[in-house]
Amino acid sequence: MDKKKMIKVSAPILRLADVHSVGVIGDPGCEGLGTYNMKVFAGALEETARDDITLIAGDLVPAGTKQHYQNIREITEILAGNDVYSLRGNHDTGAYTDYFGLKNYALLTEHFAVVVLDNAFRTFEDEGLALLSQVLAMDEVTQAVIAFHIPVPNHFILNCVSEDEFSRLRAAYQPWREKVTYLLCGHVHSRFVDTVDNITLICTGGGGAMIEDVSKDIRACSVEHHVVHFYEEQNTLKYRISDLAENCYRRERDDTVLRQRLKETVEAELMAHLKYLMFADRAERRGLGRISNLFRALAASEYYHARNFFSILDQPAPFMESAETYVPGEDFEYRHLYPMLAEYAGERRYPLAEQAYIGAAAAESEHASLLREASDPESFSTETVCVCPICGYVMSGDSVPERCPVCGGPGRQFEKFEAKD
Repeated sequence: MDKKKMIKVSAPILRLADVHSVGVIGDPGCEGLGTYNMKVFAGALEETARDDITLIAGDLVPAGTKQHYQNIREITEILAGNDVYSLRGNHDTGAYTDYFGLKNYALLTEHFAVVVLDNAFRTFEDEGLALLSQVLAMDEVTQAVIAFHIPVPNHFILNCVSEDEFSRLRAAYQPWREKVTYLLCGHVHSRFVDTVDNITLICTGGGGAMIEDVSKDIRACSVEHHVVHFYEEQNTLKYRISDLAENCYRRERDDTVLRQRLKETVEAELMAHLKYLMFADRAERRGLGRISNLFRALAASEYYHARNFFSILDQPAPFMESAETYVPGEDFEYRHLYPMLAEYAGERRYPLAEQAYIGAAAAESEHASLLREASDPESFSTETVCVCPICGYVMSGDSVPERCPVCGGPGRQFEKFEAKD
């Protein structure tokens, strides 16, 4: 079997035999090449391996350094199930051409063409527009996808190239407009489908970057990470969008030895996180603000380490269904586990452990109640949640009692969490 790889494009027109489908991944690396983002990218590569080739629609890396390009290429070549092409995004600066070759090129298959244009700096290059016209003028080309990074003006967002730049693009394809089947772009960390100049525009940025709100009509809560498949059906080029499950990619989880080591690493990192936070509290009480600040920063670092390792193991439910999956654990803790352990500790005259389990059980009961409400995220209306820093008791709403009902801690010390939206 031939080794699959990231292609360094060396000719402006490439003819590809036996290619009938293309999988498209948008914006895998612009927010960094951290483990969580790369897990999504890995899942996207697994999904687009169903196609004959893969195209990454820009922003492979957060910044165009050799180190980042080497990292993304190595990850891709280990995980890809087909040959991978790329186009340049606004984050793909610096040494891009050293690793991926030409910025403007065309892929010609038996029944369709994909013309890749560089508009990373919000302008189309003259050589790219000339190539587009050249390819569309070919008699053999009857269907084409024009791919670029930054969207053209559309009905959904303002984060796009100027009308003047779109006019330059239109002028290049206008004599053969009936051949242009799709316009394809990335850049926006979401997705939408629109009609521009009577051509279907597909915007996809769901291959690694965190999905974000882009307008009042396109909310992050309603968009999943995803890829786009272009495929032939009865000699017609069609497309479909495939959402990526949040438990996508399981290569590391399938190694039993590594899976156990990852669990142990998560536990160690979380223990370090807790130790550093507790020491930061002690330092603050003694007036050592700089020391406290250092240990809070170290605690945050350990948490992010734990999050990265755990993300490899994590197999969450789809986001809109996730909140309710946590309810059974909270119910079990406050109904059965913690009362049993509190009783055990009390019988053996371990008053501190008994007190801790009783207090935690009370809090877990509130956790379960709030999680039941949050099982429908769209209708969840609680905007303020208060937490006792002494025992961890939780209350919703702005009204905090003078004293915590569990441990008696002063209400003025409660930590208040307020929704941003």
